[in-house]
Amino acid sequence: MARGIVVVGSTGSIGRQALDVARTCPEDIRIVGLTGGQNLDLLAAQVREWSPLWVSAPGLRPGNEYHGARVCLLDDLCTVPEAERVLISTVGSAGLSPTLAALRAGKSVALANKEVLVMAGELVVSEARKYGGDLIPVDSEHNALWQCLTGDCQLAVGATVGPVERVIITASGGAFRDYPTEQLAAVTPEQALAHPNWVMGPKVTIDSATLMNKGFEVIEAHWLFGLPYEQIHVLLHRESLVHAMAEFVDGSIRATLGPTDMRLPIQHALLHPTRRGNPWPRLRLEEAGRLSFASLPPGRYPCFDLALAAGRSGGSVPAVLSAADDVAVNGFLAGRVAFTDIHRLVDEALQQHQRIAHPSLEEVSEADARTRAFLANRLARLA
Repeated sequence: MARGIVVVGSTGSIGRQALDVARTCPEDIRIVGLTGGQNLDLLAAQVREWSPLWVSAPGLRPGNEYHGARVCLLDDLCTVPEAERVLISTVGSAGLSPTLAALRAGKSVALANKEVLVMAGELVVSEARKYGGDLIPVDSEHNALWQCLTGDCQLAVGATVGPVERVIITASGGAFRDYPTEQLAAVTPEQALAHPNWVMGPKVTIDSATLMNKGFEVIEAHWLFGLPYEQIHVLLHRESLVHAMAEFVDGSIRATLGPTDMRLPIQHALLHPTRRGNPWPRLRLEEAGRLSFASLPPGRYPCFDLALAAGRSGGSVPAVLSAADDVAVNGFLAGRVAFTDIHRLVDEALQQHQRIAHPSLEEVSEADARTRAFLANRLARLA
């Protein structure tokens, strides 16, 4: 019987690719709910194609019908009985509330939003355990890690028990990996958005160029797998074909490889524990050529260093990191600040924050809002 899926953020990059996955396996996936943002034209086309029971978007009135689907509030859509698994594919803090709503309803959550666990990892893991919800990683690196650890380790939400010594997340290095550091102040948003390997949304593509995304992923791995930061390592891997590795206590290393296609981890997360074939291009090792690995050059990626420090500090600090990065990246994309100002603005926001050790959802939201207001004023003074 087909699994009922809600796609939160169906008009975004990951959401659209999730619907590509659903087209290849209609016998396994039934789209029961869609949510969108401002792109109502695309959302309308998706609703007409998939005929979901439920739909949600800003500007749509709950209780009304929208192309045959019943309109409801976003958090309510994530708890409908027809939904077995909820894909959270929005970007930023908008993903936190629907994630918590789904987990509190005991749903299985396929999480593609980095910021949810960065902002409130302790709270999210606690709620998943309390209500019996499940977290399935969609990010290519974490999904790959999940596959590496399965079989040797006992995996539960926020806990890994088994003979793993360390895990390794790979990083492409982003659009400016070969640029001299003295040239980075003059790079443009268009240059930053030209990722050498992946096609992604603008926010995560800029975060790839600063390596903030990799810092986020270390924090995510800490909460998803319950591993201490000392066991989570990052290596530069230009080819982006090895997505993650797990090294075990006997010295053996298991790796998950695949082409640079997000549909593969999305399919795995939506169908797990079932595997299905698909028509997409395969990784052919005989054609892959050389695979290279290197340590991160010290000082080359200050955003990554800020993210690691924020993760280790814990509490409300990562929520400030996430909000500050969002504002700074949007400022860069709008041409208001330089690429090299991103880490400076994030650092300023972190420096002014008073850490809360175990923040509630309200305190996380307040830290997020205060950080955004602080940097909005800071950007206004720069104008």
